[in-house]
Amino acid sequence: MGILADSLARVKPSPTIAVSTKAAELKAAGQNVIGLGAGEPDFDTPDNIKQAAIEAINAGKTKYTAPDGIPELKQAIVDKFERENGISYQPSEISVACGGKHIIYNAIMATINPGDEVLIPAPYWVSYPDITLLAGGTPVSLEAGADAGFKLTPEQLDAAITDKTKWLIFNSPSNPTGAAYTAKEIKGLTDVLLKHPHVWILADDIYEHLTYGDFKFKSVVAVEPKLKDRTLTMNGVAKAYAMTGWRIGYAGGPVELISAMRKVQSQSTSNPCSISQWASVEALNGPQDFMNERRDAFAKRRDLVVTLLNQAEGIFCPMPEGAFYVYPSIEGCIGKTTKDGTVIKTDEDFVTALLSQEGVAAVHGEAFGLSPYFRASYATSTEALQEACDRIIRFCASLT
Repeated sequence: MGILADSLARVKPSPTIAVSTKAAELKAAGQNVIGLGAGEPDFDTPDNIKQAAIEAINAGKTKYTAPDGIPELKQAIVDKFERENGISYQPSEISVACGGKHIIYNAIMATINPGDEVLIPAPYWVSYPDITLLAGGTPVSLEAGADAGFKLTPEQLDAAITDKTKWLIFNSPSNPTGAAYTAKEIKGLTDVLLKHPHVWILADDIYEHLTYGDFKFKSVVAVEPKLKDRTLTMNGVAKAYAMTGWRIGYAGGPVELISAMRKVQSQSTSNPCSISQWASVEALNGPQDFMNERRDAFAKRRDLVVTLLNQAEGIFCPMPEGAFYVYPSIEGCIGKTTKDGTVIKTDEDFVTALLSQEGVAAVHGEAFGLSPYFRASYATSTEALQEACDRIIRFCASLT
């Protein structure tokens, strides 16, 4: 009898983390590698937030806290939801966890029974299906391709709902595509959900503050308040405040669900880092003006990357509305051969050869549930992006 649980056979390690790890290993070995795999801003955490953490340490705020967050942070989250999203929560309806992934994990583990289905529009963030599988649920992928703007339609959603459907996971702006739903598009989906009162909605708003041009972000409950009693609205400080390593995610939802998530967390990690919690209080309550400058920088990088990648033979790169990713199609490269004689049969073949031949690390589309594409993050310097795109153009030109 082996020691490992059968449930582990249902899941795989995160491919995005694997790509970043591989790129770091190659760099450490002396290779000139440009990593476009990581989903984190290259900007630093703002100084006022770092100072709040230092002050928390000096004040001795380094002890255990309540399992799902200190009152001060819960109140700051309540205020944030009211101020920015027009959604009213009480502190008892707020959960704080060790990152956004932890929020999702707690929610799924607290609610899924064997046979329950979770609807996941594809392309999707790599962890949604695996967390569902680990909990014993069944992920149901709903393909939303480039021709649909990588967006789920109301007709698709309605057709996919069964009596076994427990959740719809809804991520806008999207990782990996950057696609963002307008309020009108969200309303089309919420009208369907109103007809199916047994379906819960997990709204992943983690890229809320990273939208470009005239796009206006709207959260699901803000569009349809009637769904508030069966929606978990998830967010965090990682992307907007460049606090990926601080590991603080949060959510607002019905008390029954929040209490169940607290129970799961109390028997796993217990409380998130106390110092990170105090830093997050400052993040949410403090100055927000720095976001405009960073958003403008991301928008310029997005425009650069889309323009350059569309110059590569065999690649078509749509223009994303938000986040900091592009999700280009490589359909025109499938079937071609690299300089060393390797035939590009899949998008994984493409990114593997790209890393080997040109030292550019990206994540293959199959990891996100839709091929043949790849995901590239533009959360790095303009100089690195220019060089990476030049290498991709050169790589594509070398294929025969």
